Amino acid sequence: MERVSILILVLLVGFMGYHVEGLGVNWGTQATHQLPPDTVVQILKSNGIQKVKLFDADENTMSALAGTGIEVMVAIPNNQLAAMTDYDRARQWVRKNVTRYNFNGGVKIKYVAVGNEPFLRSYNNSFLNITFPALQNIQNALNDAGVGDTIKATVPLNADVYESPVNNPVPSAGKFRTDINDLMTQIVQFLNQNGAPFTVNIYPFLSLYGNDNFPFDYAFFDGVTNPINDNGIQYTNVFDANFDTLVSALTAAGFGQMTILVGEVGWPTGGDKNANVGNAMRFYNGLLPRLAANRGTPRRPGFIEIYLFGLIDEDAKSISPGNFERHWGIFRYDGQPKFAMDLSGQGQNKFLVGAQDVNYLAPRWCMFNPDAKDLSRLADNIDYACTYSDCTALGYGSSCNNLDANGNASYAFNMYFQVQNQNPLACNFQGLAKLTTQNISQGNCNFIIQIATSSSSCLRFSLLSFIVVTLSMILFL
Repeated sequence: MERVSILILVLLVGFMGYHVEGLGVNWGTQATHQLPPDTVVQILKSNGIQKVKLFDADENTMSALAGTGIEVMVAIPNNQLAAMTDYDRARQWVRKNVTRYNFNGGVKIKYVAVGNEPFLRSYNNSFLNITFPALQNIQNALNDAGVGDTIKATVPLNADVYESPVNNPVPSAGKFRTDINDLMTQIVQFLNQNGAPFTVNIYPFLSLYGNDNFPFDYAFFDGVTNPINDNGIQYTNVFDANFDTLVSALTAAGFGQMTILVGEVGWPTGGDKNANVGNAMRFYNGLLPRLAANRGTPRRPGFIEIYLFGLIDEDAKSISPGNFERHWGIFRYDGQPKFAMDLSGQGQNKFLVGAQDVNYLAPRWCMFNPDAKDLSRLADNIDYACTYSDCTALGYGSSCNNLDANGNASYAFNMYFQVQNQNPLACNFQGLAKLTTQNISQGNCNFIIQIATSSSSCLRFSLLSFIVVTLSMILFL
C-alpha cells in the first residue's frame, strides 16, 4: 500500500510539474497595449516555464522576475551595440542591468544577448564592425564583475550566417557565409574561450513563406515521402537539416563540439496562408515530443536548449518581413492561450493557463456606418486606420480574410478605435463609422476589445496617432 501511495505521488508530481528540459520562451514587448509584467510572469509560473529570453533589460520586467527562480536571458538591442564598443559603457551596462539584480532573491540571469540577428543581409552591414567588440566588452565586464563564470554573453544570430553551397546543398557541406567567415570564426573562438553557447534562430515557417515550391511537409516533424540523403543520413525535416548545417559550419571552423542554443523557434498563427492554428499545432506537436525525448539531430543527438518564439502576440512589430510577424505568440495579445499544447512533450494537449484578472476596455466596438452617404474617402480612411493599428488579420489566408467590404472597413475602424483606448473621437472617420455595443465578430474573425493599460508605450502611440488623424480629418474637411 505504501509503495502504491508513493507511486501515485510520483505520478501526480510528474503530471503537475514536468516540462521539457531546457525549454524557454521569448517575451517580446512590441505591443501598443502591454500586459503588466507581473501578469506575464504569472503566465510563466502557472505553466511551469522556467526560462525566458528578453529583448532588453527593462526595469519593470526585471523587477517582476525577481525572486521567481526563472532563468533569464537579458538583451542589448542592436541600437545600443555601438555604445558597447566603449568598455566603460559596457561596464556601466553590466552594473545597471546585471549585477544590480545579482543577489539572493534577485533575478536569475544566465545569459546576456548582445544584439539580435545583427548580421542579417537586410541590415547592409550596419552592425558588422561593432558586434564582436561589443560582445568582447560585455563578457569581459561580466568577468571583471565576478559573475562571468555563471553569466555568459552570446549573440543571437539568424540562420543565414551559414549555408551550404548551391552545388552541394546538404547539411554536411555547411560553412559560414563567405562574406563574414573570418568574423564568425573570431566570434566562435571567443565564445568557446568563455564557455558561452552559439545562439541561433531557426524558422522552418520561413522556408515555406513565399516559396510555393518548398516541400510543405518538410517544415514539420511527422515525416516526408522523399527525405534528403546526406551521405547516408536521412533528413526528414528542415529543422534538423538547418541545425546540422550549423554543426558542420562550426566543425569547419574548428569548434564542432560547441554548445548550440536555439534562441528562437516557433510557428505563427496569422498573417499568411500557412500561418494558422492548425499548422502551429502540427509544428509544436512534432517539436515538443522530440525535445522531451532528447532526440537532438543526426549530427548532434541529445539535449538541445530551445526558446519558443514567442510568448504573446505583438501588434506593433514591424511587418517588413511579413504580416505574420505580429502573430508568433502561443498566447493572444491579452494573454489567453490560442490552442491546446503540452509543454511536457507527452502529447496530452490542453489549453495552457492564461493571464488572470485581465482588465479590458468597455464592451463596445467601432463599425462601418451603413447609413454613410459619401463613400469616396472610404479607402483612404481604411488605409489610415490600418497604418496606425494592426490589420494583418485581413491579409490573404488570415482569419479575417473572408469579410465583405463593409466587414473589412469595420475591422479596420475597430482596430484603430481600440488602439486609441476607445476614444469616441477615434470612431468617426468622416461619418463613415459609428459605435456599437453589439459584438460584431464574424466566425473565426475576432473583433477585439483591447486590454486596459497605462503603459507609456500605449499612451505615446495613442496620443501621437490621435493628433495626426485629427489633423488629417480637419484637412479632409
